[in-house]
Amino acid sequence: MKIEQIYTGCLAQGAYYITSAGEAAIIDPLRETQPYINRLKEDGVELKYIFETHFHADFVSGHLDLSNKTGASIVYGPTANPEFEAIIAEDHQIFEIGNVKIKVIHTPGHTLESSCYLLIDENGDEKALFSGDTLFLGDVGRPDLAQKGANMTQEELAGLLYDSLYHKILPLDDDITVYPAHGAGSACGKNMQKETVDTLGNQKKTNYALNQKDRQSFIKEVTDGLLPPPAYFGMNVMMNKKGYNSFDEVLSQGLHALAPEQFEEIAEASGALILDVRDNHEFAKGFIPQSVNIGLDGDFAPWAGALIADVNQPILLVTEKGTEEEAVTRLSRVGFDHILGFLEGGFKAWEMSGKETDFVNRISAEQFEIEIKEKEEKIIDIRRESEYNAEHIHEAYSMPLAYINEWINKVRTEEHFYMHCGSGYRSTMAASILQARGYRNFTEIEGGFKAISLTSIPKSDFVCQTKILNTLD
Repeated sequence: MKIEQIYTGCLAQGAYYITSAGEAAIIDPLRETQPYINRLKEDGVELKYIFETHFHADFVSGHLDLSNKTGASIVYGPTANPEFEAIIAEDHQIFEIGNVKIKVIHTPGHTLESSCYLLIDENGDEKALFSGDTLFLGDVGRPDLAQKGANMTQEELAGLLYDSLYHKILPLDDDITVYPAHGAGSACGKNMQKETVDTLGNQKKTNYALNQKDRQSFIKEVTDGLLPPPAYFGMNVMMNKKGYNSFDEVLSQGLHALAPEQFEEIAEASGALILDVRDNHEFAKGFIPQSVNIGLDGDFAPWAGALIADVNQPILLVTEKGTEEEAVTRLSRVGFDHILGFLEGGFKAWEMSGKETDFVNRISAEQFEIEIKEKEEKIIDIRRESEYNAEHIHEAYSMPLAYINEWINKVRTEEHFYMHCGSGYRSTMAASILQARGYRNFTEIEGGFKAISLTSIPKSDFVCQTKILNTLD
């Protein structure tokens, strides 16, 4: 028997590959299927089942393409109602993979169909729990995402989650290994640990949600401090439930190379968003007017989902040479299937064609220190609230990037302001969005708070972010 965790840092997502005696199962696969197919061939095993823990909101699963290419059956837990052929398992139903067994444990709460999968080894011992979004390390799945579809309040869903965890998961043996669907950085929870594997026994000791005195206490703690979910979540759920275009088709279309003239014509005719995925330093120096920057070298896919939101939005890409396929792949993971092509030759080709360009008004932290001493002007900190609360510039306003579509209309065009994030990655995204919507009354700080912290600009006292998060919980 072999269990392999295939972890994707950009999405903070764990897929699982299990083999035994010539057969295999994959749990919660990513959109692109070729890496899994390559593994199956190398190991000389046949994929028997594709297990889905629930209808995912934060990424589009590869279950359909993988099933079509291998003939493996897709399995969901009780109450799931996908619009494609799948096995809808009963609670405690057993599936055999080689010499091992997978037992379905229906654990509603995060969603109504949410299920965990308990692995039983060749000797009949319960060895591993693939907990999906029901149980994370340090946290549990948020109970507010399925409210509309379930016609229930988040408190009612949290009550279901309590029953699932306390009556079905906590009674399991302490030495069982827990393999969650997500880790720190995912928007599916609020207090996840950085580790991606743990024992159930340790989670019983350290996970706040598993240490509540009663059901009401659990409901209060789990629902307290939940931030609004990213706007693309609902669309991803529908794609996972209803179906989607083949990833091969999406990739083929997205890798259509366009000369600057073609690129410009298609942008004007289609209303496509020009998405520039270059490093923020390069983007700030020059870019195509109206384009939006989300750097491929960071949490690219989640930010694309959060800021673009509409997965049906047509997109044209500006990339560094050789990164086109990576950009298309990572966008498809969160449901952006309408990628019309990329600019052949990148931004240099656009420049050389003599077409109009733009730039970000960006200064160093040292220059910012000089300017801010000479005049009193508004400072906007677009980091997460927990980062801001940990330490920030005195008098700075907290306006997180995740909510830019809410606060952008409150920006007064006649009032200049300075803007920064943690390192420059997020503030360049914000700068590109502001300029695309006609705002030019700001200066962005290169290097963000990391660079600012080395200056003498007055800052609040540092407070550990972990303590802040624990206080929120």
